[in-house]
Amino acid sequence: MAQVDVEMPKMGESITEGTVIAWHKQPGDEVEQDEILLEIGTDKVDTEVPSPKGGVLTETLVEEGDTVEVGTIIATLDTDTAAAEVDADDAPPAEAPADDEAAADEAADDASDADAEDDAEATPPETNSEEAASPAPSGDEVEVVMPKMGESITEGTVVAWYKDIGEAVAIDETILEIGTDKVDTEVPSPAEGVLTEKLVEEGETVEVGTVVALLASEAEAGSVEPPASDEPDATQETAPEADEAELPSTPPSGDGAVPDADEPQRAPEETITRRGDDGRFYSPLVRSIAKEEGLRMSELESLEGSGRGGRVTKEDVLAYLDEREEAPAAPTSAPERPPRPGRSDEATPARGDYTVDEGPSDEELRQQYGDRIEVQPMDRMRKMTAEHMVRSKATSAHVTSFAEADVTGLVQLREANKEAFREREGVKLTYTPFFVKAAVEALREHPLLNASVEGDKIVIKHDFHVGIAVAIGNKGLLAPVIRNAGDYNVSGLARKAANVAERARNKELQPDELQGGTFTVTNIGSLGSLMGTPIINQPQVGILATGAIQKRPVVVENDGLGDAISVRHMMYLSLSYDHRIIDGAMGSSFLQRVVTELESFSADADLF
Repeated sequence: MAQVDVEMPKMGESITEGTVIAWHKQPGDEVEQDEILLEIGTDKVDTEVPSPKGGVLTETLVEEGDTVEVGTIIATLDTDTAAAEVDADDAPPAEAPADDEAAADEAADDASDADAEDDAEATPPETNSEEAASPAPSGDEVEVVMPKMGESITEGTVVAWYKDIGEAVAIDETILEIGTDKVDTEVPSPAEGVLTEKLVEEGETVEVGTVVALLASEAEAGSVEPPASDEPDATQETAPEADEAELPSTPPSGDGAVPDADEPQRAPEETITRRGDDGRFYSPLVRSIAKEEGLRMSELESLEGSGRGGRVTKEDVLAYLDEREEAPAAPTSAPERPPRPGRSDEATPARGDYTVDEGPSDEELRQQYGDRIEVQPMDRMRKMTAEHMVRSKATSAHVTSFAEADVTGLVQLREANKEAFREREGVKLTYTPFFVKAAVEALREHPLLNASVEGDKIVIKHDFHVGIAVAIGNKGLLAPVIRNAGDYNVSGLARKAANVAERARNKELQPDELQGGTFTVTNIGSLGSLMGTPIINQPQVGILATGAIQKRPVVVENDGLGDAISVRHMMYLSLSYDHRIIDGAMGSSFLQRVVTELESFSADADLF
């Protein structure tokens, strides 16, 4: 017997242990390589653990709910024994604690679904002789997998395919584009060859590590036929129409028809996410039932879970559905959500409660505005920005303060060093690193602006992870994070800023690079704006906007000789801050510290 040990995986530099949430397989079950064995959780993320090899699960060494160190052996596999040769009665029973019976049932249901899929796959589909005779493309088969895009990212959505089946691809050429709730990224080809199969459709979300496409590394373009169209051939005989008596009396749901009065009306369809606004995780089975029954996300969040740590189980959802059917009919509305500490539910929608709906049709818009219009659908980035900005305005009490700075010395310093800097460092010397440097120095003296609000608690961060807003053409803005910005001088900040800005525009950012920021700086002056009132990037409590630098005549003191009018380089600064914890005096004090720092730069300063 070839035994393979399954270890508690490492899920990040700071994660040293994990908790077994649910076993998806039981001793005696046959598992394939990369098939999900169990689900584990940490204080940061829940994730599924795939099987390292194909074989039979012989023993589970850790019970559901147990917390063990990274690297601990949690199960064993026999890679030589067929599933039929293992007697499940001889395998040690997987006993779930009394309070975890719902979770165990849920895992059993998932296992039953997997067995049903295996039975379906065991029946070979009928193929015609032409398909059987067509030769397979030559060359080794190469798998294209959903890449890992950060420690906290476990799945991605296929946004668009850039290559079709049968097309030749070069190594590192973009095959498809994937997206998360943070960023869209292009996936390059791992090898040169021909795309032979797409295993995931556009819009489908799959786990990290899932095979999404196959390549033939030595095949020639055109050697692979694209899949046949699903549309019937014009010459093909069509089936006779069904008699009217055989047609259903009620059209299927979703076609706009009004349901019968006796039929219970479902709530409008809403996206059911893996994790709710309260941080609770919802299993795939629970999400599937909720979607099938038309439940709202807010309804799931209102349930008291009977599983470990308050998790909502299948039984909780089914019990809620039974109660809802027995209750008297009432106008469709979201159930009242329990108040969140430190926030007003009347003014604060839960995360995910605001979504961009489809709106009126193109034809309806033309009827309203006439034919001389152009209708453009929102892309993913614009929809995400809309959701984030509306949620931020509803979460934080926004206040904006303004200040003016004389940056003549800074302009002279940059002009005197920009050419030498570019030759030495290989990047342009922009004003952004100076603004970030000034913001960090002000944050050192105003730590409350480097914080977040968690319920009725204020969490002050001692590391300065500064996000910088980067314009992505006309598509929107991203705010990649310069981590530990307080550890760098202007040269280091310039290199960091140039690197993340370039990769943001080229869709090469990892989702983790857009998370964990403690403060944000947006250089709106680079786009010509004099000043602005930026929206806070949640869960931060402050964002600094730097306006355009312009020459203006200003009154200056002339070394005790009286006032004089001089042409100076001037700019406006604006700070939006969360008035729940930052008052006007602190906001103004922070701005003045930024002004002092910017006005301290001079042409002879040694910053490099």
